[in-house]
Parts: sequence; structure tokens; C-alpha cells
Amino acid sequence: MKRLIHMQHYQLMLRRLAIAMILGIAAATVVWLFHQSMLKLEWLFLGSRGGSLVAAAAELPLWRRLLTPALGGLVAGSILWLFQKYQHQRPSAPTDYMEAFDAGDGRLDISASLVKSLASLIVVSSGSAIGREGAMILLSALFASVFARLFTPPKEWKLWVACGAAAGMASAYHAPLAGSLFIAEILFGSLILASLGPVVIAAVSALLMSNLLNGGQETLYQVQILVAPWPVQYLLMALLGVIAGFAGPLFLSLMQYSSHFFQQLRLPPPLQLALGGLIVGGLSIIFPEVWGNGYSVVQSLLSAPPGALLIGAILLCKLIAILASSGSGAPGGVFTPTLFIGAALGAFVGQLFALWPGMGEHIALLMALTGMATLLAATTHAPVMSALMVFEMTGEYTLLPGLLLACVMATTLSRWLRTGSVYGK
Repeated sequence: MKRLIHMQHYQLMLRRLAIAMILGIAAATVVWLFHQSMLKLEWLFLGSRGGSLVAAAAELPLWRRLLTPALGGLVAGSILWLFQKYQHQRPSAPTDYMEAFDAGDGRLDISASLVKSLASLIVVSSGSAIGREGAMILLSALFASVFARLFTPPKEWKLWVACGAAAGMASAYHAPLAGSLFIAEILFGSLILASLGPVVIAAVSALLMSNLLNGGQETLYQVQILVAPWPVQYLLMALLGVIAGFAGPLFLSLMQYSSHFFQQLRLPPPLQLALGGLIVGGLSIIFPEVWGNGYSVVQSLLSAPPGALLIGAILLCKLIAILASSGSGAPGGVFTPTLFIGAALGAFVGQLFALWPGMGEHIALLMALTGMATLLAATTHAPVMSALMVFEMTGEYTLLPGLLLACVMATTLSRWLRTGSVYGK
């Protein structure tokens, strides 16, 4: 009898691991297809094949730089508005995988999720300062939800949605461990080993499939490998964690105020998203760097940080652009924009510290990486995931102890100042 129970346990475990691999491969394919669609739309809208929205914006005439994000917001808002009018005629499941996990049974509304992802694809391809990864993760979770409803019992649906979300994050950010811990820290709330195993398998499978589709394996950001920080640099990393602990709640409050401001205007969704896009377009006349989710600008900050004044000016304009995009309701995530703000904040502080002798020639890079991790920790309240995310995206293993220290400090202070995270937990 005991042998039979063991056999059933191993069969269940193998079945779950096989499903996790399927979901990981599917998530990587979905992310790749979304990225390819985005490149096609960028060529259609902007005539650019380089994949960098900032570079494309810099080459456009000023009038097109001003109007393109507004027109993209107008089209996306019209799609959402028309679908919402239709949606009122019938009940719907969530289009947020976190809501499906927390309050639902793991089901996602298929048509609403696809429409939301289409609208996100349009706004991110036309320059809106919102993250494309949110739609990628949503589509990965949606595939997992549909697969689970077809082939698994209802009691497992939440697990597979979590696997799909982790796999989507791992594929989008090249960070399988951080993607797994994102689910463990934010969705599960603790490291539940029985559930974490399939999540890790899904995330790793997604990364391997992404490497196959992209023709190679590399970190998301290409940076110079740093040596282990000096004792004084550990202190500076901890200090930046304290700064991020204040900046994180402030950023979340600003997003809340921005959303309230746009709601007070009482505009229909097409005009509301168009107004958000117009603000982004206006700012891009000064700095084309405000376009997009900030990936290319973060890469430039990590490669050759400019002076403190220029970093501060770009940071301010990009912050306003992010608030305008998210506040107007542009569908997409703020995960990558948060990384941008953290990198710019860290690089700004690093350039100030560079004025003091004995700080090291790469202090701006060190602080930029620390800023990415600490602001992410301060807004998500997930310190381990945030530290590992930056480590996996850059390959900077030697910074991990300092990043963990700074992220814990940022999270502790942020929780004290503001109970809820960006995910409402």
C-alpha cells in the first residue's frame, strides 16, 4: 500500500513537471511573438527596424514625435472603450493574473485579456512610457489559464497560472530565479516548496526556449563586470537603499495621484489615453529618451553614465512621462519603468559621490545597479526577488550581498511608510 502511494506521488510530480515545461516553452513563444509583433508595428508606425524606440524618436520630425504617442493612445483607448461597451452585456473573469490568483479560481477572461494585450501592443509600439512586459506576462498567464482549464482539475488552476506568469517574467527579463521568487514572494506569500518546483521548471524552460528563439544566451543588460565592493561602497549601497525606501512610496503615491487626476477629467478612454500620449510626445521634443519602457536608456546609463545634471533632467521628464502613461490608463506594466527610475536615481547619486576622491571609477555604475534593485524592492516589497533580478539581468554576482542588504533596508523603510506595494499587498 505504501509503495502504491509512493508511485502515485511520483506520477503526480512527473506530470506536474511535464506541464510546467510545456507552459514554460509556450510562455517563451508568446513573449517572442509579442516582441516580433512590436517590431513590426514600430516599422509600420515609425519606419524603424532597429528595435529602439528612443533612437526612432530621435530621427522623427518634431511634429511626429509629439503626435505619435497621442495617436497610439487614441487608437488603443478606442479599442478598449468599444470592447468595454460590449463587455457590460455579460459577466467577465479577471484580466489580471494576480486577481485571478488571489480572488478567483485561476480563470482569466480570454477575450478581454487579448483585447487588453492588443491595446498594450499599440501603445508600447507608439512610444508610450509604459512597460511592454506586463502584456507579455499577461499573455503567458492567459495561455496557462486556458491550458489548465482544458487539461487539469480546478484545484490546480491557480498553480498553473502562477507558472505561466513566472515563465513569462523569466522569458521577458532573462531571469528565471527572480521570476520564480516573484511568484513565491508576491503571489504565494512564502516559499511553498510543493508549488515552487513547477514554477521554477516553467521559468527555466521559458528561458531555454527564449535562448533558442533569440539565437543565443546573454544577459538582458550588457555591463562591465565589477569587482566586489569596498567597505565604503557597501555603506553607499545601504545609503541608497534608505533613499529608495523613501522614493518608492513617493513614486507609488504619485502614480495614485496621477490616476486620480485623469479620472477627475472625466474624458472618454480614447481621449484620456490620447492626452497621456500627448504629454509623452511633448516631453520627447526635449528628450527623446522618454519614449518606451526605458530599456535602451538604462543600457546607456549602465554603459556610459552622463553627468549628474543631464541624468537628473532625463529622470524628471521620464518620471512625468511614466505618470502620464500609467495615470491615463495605458495598458502595460510599470516594472521596467521602475527599473529605469531606479537606475537613473542611482546613477545620479553615483555621479555626485564620484566627486569625492577614493570612491572608485565605476561608482556610478555600482549605484545605478543598486538603484534598480532597491527601488524595485521598495515598490514591490520583495527584496530577495529584486536583488536576484538585477543579478540575473546583468550577471553581477559579486554585488549580490550588498544588493540584498540594500534591498532589505529599502523594503523595511518602504513598508513602514506605506503598507501597500505596487501590487496592493
